[in-house]
Amino acid sequence: MTPPAVAKLSSVTKLLRDLVALPSVNPAFWPDDPERTGEERVATYLADLARKQGLEVSRQAVLPGRKNLLVRLKPSGKVGRRIILSPHLDVVPAEDKQFTPLVKNGRLHGRGSCDTKGSVAAFFHALLELSKDKNRPNETEILFVGLVDEEHCQSGSRVFGERGPRGDLAIAGEPTQLQVVTAHKGNLWLCLETRGKAAHGATPHLGKSAIHAMARITNLLLTEYVEQLKRRDHLLLGHPSINVGIIKGGSQTNVVPERCSIEVDRRTIPGETEASVLAEIHRLLKKHRLPSTTIVESRGVPCLSLETDPNLPVIQQFLKAAKRRKPHGVDYFTDASPIAMGGTPAIVFGPGDIAQAHSADEWVDLKQLDQAVDVTLRFLREQP
Repeated sequence: MTPPAVAKLSSVTKLLRDLVALPSVNPAFWPDDPERTGEERVATYLADLARKQGLEVSRQAVLPGRKNLLVRLKPSGKVGRRIILSPHLDVVPAEDKQFTPLVKNGRLHGRGSCDTKGSVAAFFHALLELSKDKNRPNETEILFVGLVDEEHCQSGSRVFGERGPRGDLAIAGEPTQLQVVTAHKGNLWLCLETRGKAAHGATPHLGKSAIHAMARITNLLLTEYVEQLKRRDHLLLGHPSINVGIIKGGSQTNVVPERCSIEVDRRTIPGETEASVLAEIHRLLKKHRLPSTTIVESRGVPCLSLETDPNLPVIQQFLKAAKRRKPHGVDYFTDASPIAMGGTPAIVFGPGDIAQAHSADEWVDLKQLDQAVDVTLRFLREQP
């Protein structure tokens, strides 16, 4: 009996399989596990492939032992334009079995396959293919930037955005199902704290409950404030949102709590700032005569919303290459924002569905992976 034919894997699928098999969990999540953390194994693998193809490789220091990978394809003439391909190399934690890639039913399963080694493989493979062309772009430098630390504080894109080099367009790799994303929400984390007066649980009238005060505040934020946010609207992003993700308060059951805090995730749209959000929350609390509340930004780094003009000629060119008539917006935060803050117009694009990112069974559709290569290569070959 003849065994069933095994489908031959494409070159980009093989590349993705190799990348998934190299664990690169962000060390912020597993600080004591050097065998499975850090981006260096992936960066070294890609750098070796690039050097074999005659591409220029350099590194950009970001954090101790962690560097962005920069791979350049220089034009045949003087550099007049720069296109930046900027996926991230780190992934979130996973079980050991998720670092063994599995190809099944037209999908590649494994940690990072979707978020975002699928984009790494697609962009890098397109770059290698372009480097083989005799008629490479005359004036356009293609710069692949493998970013570190996206899953924690986006340190890689923040350093790259600040130090450059800048470009005419940066394409942040994320699973967008091949949609071209020109806008995404910002991310503001706030910690609100109320203070009360401790007393014995048997005589609560002698104390003042910080939890009671915070309960009133939480209710207000999730009712009246939510309705207030729904009255704002962005063409691609809809309205801002708020989520109370953590609440802490009290020391033990028979003590009136003297302190309570909540941690809030406030998703912003263009035009909103940290200062404007803090001011409107304070106004709301004052309007309802709620107790004095300490509010601090708890993330420590700016996570502004992204809004890139889709009418820029280079973005219209990418939309055409992707065979998309209009751009999209997404709710999640990406490396595109810190890069755009540094002065380079940025968009988000890549194979995969965000619903698969960070999941227990992460996978990417291999047809989308191949299509992402085709779109990227088509766009790059059209550059002057």
